[in-house]
Amino acid sequence: MFAPKPTETVLEGQWHVVSGETVADNVALRIDRLVASYLVLVAASADGWSKLFRDPADGRFWEHTYPKSEMHGGGPARLQVLSREAALARYGATVEV
Repeated sequence: MFAPKPTETVLEGQWHVVSGETVADNVALRIDRLVASYLVLVAASADGWSKLFRDPADGRFWEHTYPKSEMHGGGPARLQVLSREAALARYGATVEV
């Protein structure tokens, strides 16, 4: 299963150039699968560049961002665990859902 392990707190994808093409690594592909079919969307920032998800198995909040602003489209995605307090501060009352 590709669900986050209890010991994982950050998943950061990478892009590599292979034969002139940009290719996502296994972590980036795993992040895509997690947000598409496992994690539950809770909230999104007003600009849409960050989203808050909840793990249905353990209730942890995961923030999905694109932290490499110098790269096209913000670069590869990152998922990072947020505390409930940080999630409330960043995303507001929607975290209560």
